[in-house]
Amino acid sequence: MAQKPRWVVEKEQGRRAAAQATVWLFGLHAVRDALANPMRERLRLVLTKNAADRLGDAVAASGMEPEIADPRKFPVPLDPGSVHQGAALEVKPLDWGRLADLARPGQGAPLLVLLDRVTDPHNAGAILRSAEVFGARAVIAPTRHSAPETGALAKTASGALERQPYLRVGNLGDAMETLRDLGYVTVGLDGEAPETLSEAAATLRTTPTAIVMGAEGPGLRERTRSLCDRMVRIDPAGAFGSLNVSNAAAVALFAMREGRDG
Repeated sequence: MAQKPRWVVEKEQGRRAAAQATVWLFGLHAVRDALANPMRERLRLVLTKNAADRLGDAVAASGMEPEIADPRKFPVPLDPGSVHQGAALEVKPLDWGRLADLARPGQGAPLLVLLDRVTDPHNAGAILRSAEVFGARAVIAPTRHSAPETGALAKTASGALERQPYLRVGNLGDAMETLRDLGYVTVGLDGEAPETLSEAAATLRTTPTAIVMGAEGPGLRERTRSLCDRMVRIDPAGAFGSLNVSNAAAVALFAMREGRDG
């Protein structure tokens, strides 16, 4: 029997690892929203007595039986310095399905946010929160070299992770080409771009649009940039100043959302 190529073996190992992976969500808000999400596969709920009292209705509705823990010896593998507020929930990562199904335009002009190697979970969580507020269809990031679904991301997202699709794809460039086939225009952000965000937004109100954001510092990778249909900049009011990626995403979403249906 022929031996499988190494890349095939590694891909299969990655799929098995992903299927077995679990995530610990922490904090009253993140745990409450996850308990209320019917899409969540929930495994273990650990609460202090105080947190159990505060989450009583949500726990009862979920049907889970919590483990009551001593707040001084909270038995959950959280990152050092995590503010768990006495509440932690072990879950499976959410499955948002296929890109082509999730992004299919239908009626209206949907907005997507694409993240090119944005690895900080706090930035990714803040972007998810903005995406929900401004009605984006989904936030899309590569499986590797991006912020995974973690407790820190969920806490920063303040509940948006349970409702706002966060789809991880194997290759961001391939995803951009799929979106182009679906009728999307991809708009990359770059401080040196010749066109302003407001100028582009005014011409794209009836067009499915994907906003493409790069990591702070390196920005968009070469292939990602080459696949963008348009490059735009956010004009500062003065000669100096810049926004971090999560603030830039909020500004871009607000600008693109104005006058848009869908």
